[in-house]
Amino acid sequence: MASVRTTGAFVAAISMSMVLFSYFLCNYRSKRKTPSPLSKNKKPRNGLIHAVGNTPLIRINSLSEATGCEILGKCEFLNPGGSVKDRVAVKIIEEALESGQLVCGGVVTEGSAGSTAISLATVAPAYGCKCHVVIPDDVAIEKSQILEALGATVERVRPVSITHRDHYVNIARRRALEANELASKLRKTEKIDGKFLEQINGCMSDGEKKGSIFSSYCSGGFFADQFENLANFRAHYQGTGPEIWEQSGGSLDSFVAAAGTGGTVAGISSFLQEKNPNIKCFLIDPPGSGLFNKVTRGVMYTREEAEGKRLKNPFDTVTEGIGINRLTQNFKMAKLDGAYRGTDKEAVEMSRYLLKNDGLFLGSSSAMNCVGAVRVAQSLGPGHTIVTILCDSGMRHLSKFYDAQYLSEHGLTPTATGLEFLGPASTLRRFDVIFGDDSKWKQ
Repeated sequence: MASVRTTGAFVAAISMSMVLFSYFLCNYRSKRKTPSPLSKNKKPRNGLIHAVGNTPLIRINSLSEATGCEILGKCEFLNPGGSVKDRVAVKIIEEALESGQLVCGGVVTEGSAGSTAISLATVAPAYGCKCHVVIPDDVAIEKSQILEALGATVERVRPVSITHRDHYVNIARRRALEANELASKLRKTEKIDGKFLEQINGCMSDGEKKGSIFSSYCSGGFFADQFENLANFRAHYQGTGPEIWEQSGGSLDSFVAAAGTGGTVAGISSFLQEKNPNIKCFLIDPPGSGLFNKVTRGVMYTREEAEGKRLKNPFDTVTEGIGINRLTQNFKMAKLDGAYRGTDKEAVEMSRYLLKNDGLFLGSSSAMNCVGAVRVAQSLGPGHTIVTILCDSGMRHLSKFYDAQYLSEHGLTPTATGLEFLGPASTLRRFDVIFGDDSKWKQ
């Protein structure tokens, strides 16, 4: 009888083992058949250009919890060139190639404080083009180092007013004309006995252009003109704006961002308000910029300029790539409900707060945008969804915005432990403008 019981127990154990094995095997197979979130987009993107855009929209946890709002950031620093300007660079070059203003082998020229230049230098080779950049010599040195590493020709020039012929934008425009003049002469050139000769009035003469900064094989130039070229606006109206709408499920209450060229804030605000006129769109403006006054009062000036204290260039701020004292064609397309003023200290403090609490290592303009997001949250109150742009990372801002000595010299050493640098909600004002008659600031 004992042997029967032993045999029965043994059979039962074997049966139970087979049941458990079958269960785990089926479970394992079912898990293998379920695609992971990372494998949803199975097809590889077609080259560098198709890797631009479709950046994630993330919840900025610390700011959301502190304000009671859902504050979301569009991670544009994850673009191949490291910033939101990749979108603009692609759109500008593609439209120029389509129109014939730029040809393969040509040179794209641009005057830029850094990010647009880096984006152009990143994507231009993918179109078979070269890049020539003119930048102010007071921007973070690592930006020009990156440009040179990318193969771009870099001119660093002293900062002057946009009305000066040697403003970096005006120089870049001239460089494109010079490249076109050289290409035109080369088209008239014949090669005889290994030497290039040029036909001028039917006579042959040496065709070398002494002192030319361009290669003898230049195929012409194209001035990207990011400030006035509406391809900038279209890049965000057709790309960034629709992505934000889709990623948020259309459930957002407000959008806020700073402006340099104005293309980002204009393209996104225009698209979002077309989808839902109730979405409030705001500007956050850095020190010295005139856009805050233009939006809120209809007059383009700053208090510093009114008092005769205007410094070096159009603006004097530690933030780079945002703020301007003229109305660009791109900014004129913006649909804004109001504006906020941000300070350098707030941007510095915000960058350190986000690094400490969220692990977000952001550049100066991204930090200023987050200052704007908190301002909007304090104005609207808890329960709202606010979207902003995380333009680039802090990797391009090490020598200034993240340099302790530089900040100390300018009285910007961060000291805050929380968000107290933005003050309580009761001390903040919201500046609204009614766009029933927006001609007062769009002229």
